[in-house]
Amino acid sequence: MCSIVGLQGNVKAEDIIKMLKSSKSRGPDSSGIYLDKIYTDIDLDEFSDDTDYDLAFGHNLLSIYDLEDRISKPQPISKGNLVLVFNGELYNFRTIRNLLKKVGVTKEITSDSEAVLYLIDSYNKGDLVKAIQLACRLMDGDYAFAVWDGENLALVRDPLGVKPLFYSTTGDNFGFASSAQSLKEVGFTEINTLKPEHILFNGEDIAPAQHIYEKVLEGDVAKIDKMLKLSVAKRIEGLREVGVIFSGGVDSSYLALLLKEISENIPLKIKLYAVGVEGSKDVEAAIYASKFLNLDLEICEVTEEMIRKALPDVVRAIGDDNLMKVGVGMTTYLATGLVAKDGMKVAISGQGADELFGGYKRYVQSFVDGTLNWVLREDMSNMYHVNLERDDACSMLNSVELRLPFLDKTFVELVLNIQDNKKIVSMHDDMRKSILRKLAFEEGLDYEIAYRPKKAAQYGTGIDKILRKKIIKDTDISQFL
Repeated sequence: MCSIVGLQGNVKAEDIIKMLKSSKSRGPDSSGIYLDKIYTDIDLDEFSDDTDYDLAFGHNLLSIYDLEDRISKPQPISKGNLVLVFNGELYNFRTIRNLLKKVGVTKEITSDSEAVLYLIDSYNKGDLVKAIQLACRLMDGDYAFAVWDGENLALVRDPLGVKPLFYSTTGDNFGFASSAQSLKEVGFTEINTLKPEHILFNGEDIAPAQHIYEKVLEGDVAKIDKMLKLSVAKRIEGLREVGVIFSGGVDSSYLALLLKEISENIPLKIKLYAVGVEGSKDVEAAIYASKFLNLDLEICEVTEEMIRKALPDVVRAIGDDNLMKVGVGMTTYLATGLVAKDGMKVAISGQGADELFGGYKRYVQSFVDGTLNWVLREDMSNMYHVNLERDDACSMLNSVELRLPFLDKTFVELVLNIQDNKKIVSMHDDMRKSILRKLAFEEGLDYEIAYRPKKAAQYGTGIDKILRKKIIKDTDISQFL
């Protein structure tokens, strides 16, 4: 994952530099900018240019891949009249690379960003929007990117909004960035979020013909386990080590179990990371589950002092002082802090399972009312700005990329079309997520883990209690916004 930024209008390099500096934790390994030409591997403190430009791009790189046939390449990159900055991962990189060879691309494609750029270029016959739409149909991944053809500027976001992209207009100036803070840094105030699967083309919002959460097809319960295994496998391809944000509940434990199965066939180091106050429900469950799985576990034992220290950064990162959001964001921030300390750059998270399988208590009433399927689809459509942007912002404070197997495009389409009574079985179903728990148990988790009751992160860790009973008594956290 990386940080992408851009400005259009009356642009100076120093503003792009400010935006990159404010989001440097998203990509600490390299920085580059596009003015009238591309400059890569620049020193943000040393680079200077006083010329006015009509458009500028910037990029901070988080280097994840260093393989023989795949690397994390410094950006921006260009081909002909196209210039691109890309944030994200293509899980079908090799498929796209092979396709490009078949259509006559002779350049050796070695990075995700190159694959996207050359794919768009291969379709571009003068209609940039159509070229992007055709390219995105083939792309399986989590991404946000911007592309410029010398006349037109297009912003693009992945189908579920796993990767963030914000934009704003002030006067004659337009800006975009991976973090809202980068836009605020150069004077933008009214900041918008590009919706998932949308294209912002010269300021015009172009929606897809049909969103993922609107698709109706035949749901097949028998495919769930296989599709989830495939989703996990795609997200660790090319990695030698990975962390798991771990609570000991069914979601994270099921993912850890699948990762362990994969590691029996490929060299992959797996480590679990849990957060909570001493004796908290999540810590106890994580210890039990890690022993059952026989996987290494590291615990961040939360204290009031620790939360007070992290609070300003977390509140600013998520751009909200809502205590529930801060509590969940704090959990992600502290867990990924441990991941980063161990030198890892990728962590697996179970985010999305509750919205897909009906995990929250409020879903029982929707089941009773006969509206569960509609409510789950509605929640999936809103996940990008309710949960995903928060978690991304907090993990990237530690330069750690979250990957979310439950939010695989094909998997989401499948599970949203599974019958309601496979997810919640009755009005008295206190466990919920019935089919997921059943599959996890059949796959090998013991009953206590597979059927552990749902406990929201901010409560299971004990962080919410510290925030409400101690910190907000003497601290106005809105000051950190």
